[in-house]
Amino acid sequence: MGLPQRTFFTVQEVAIRWDCSLDDLAGWAVAGKPEIVMAIEPIQQNGTILSGLVVVPVVDILSMFRRWASGPQRRVIRRVRPIGKKDWVMIADPENHITVEPSDLLILASEVYEFEIAHGLAKRAADPGGAPSRYDWEGLYISQMVRLHEDGLPATQGEWVAEVQDWFAKTSPGREIPDESTIRRRLTPIWRALRETP
Repeated sequence: MGLPQRTFFTVQEVAIRWDCSLDDLAGWAVAGKPEIVMAIEPIQQNGTILSGLVVVPVVDILSMFRRWASGPQRRVIRRVRPIGKKDWVMIADPENHITVEPSDLLILASEVYEFEIAHGLAKRAADPGGAPSRYDWEGLYISQMVRLHEDGLPATQGEWVAEVQDWFAKTSPGREIPDESTIRRRLTPIWRALRETP
């Protein structure tokens, strides 16, 4: 008997799964779908208890999702929305305001699958078969795991992008290599996740 489907994904996992940037994800969330959620500790507000998974007002933390610049890695939010509800709940007591970091942000698996079906991504996400990838991303990821384990993270993301371009040039002589923006889009979720790790 197999394991059940996942309950949620991190935003970094979804960005890699959909081959998009975190900035793109934030923009779609602001437009309404998919909803980005996080888990909070119980907060008493207006006689009710807020707890568990709640929807995050992504528009309030957009500066965390700057495409090329490095934005703040944590923001404080003053409102949340219970899943399935329409109205936002303002958190009056400053002591209960919620600090958000990128690693806190999740997307429910049901939202991920629904979005994939709506936008024709379901087959791509579920079935890796078919024509081989244009570039050897799997080989790259393996080489970079070894590189990060042995030498740590490069000083800048630009330096890392240049290293990856060199890797493709050396391992795929005579073949087309991905451009800088494509490489950066693949590396950005990993870069941000590693930079925020203590």
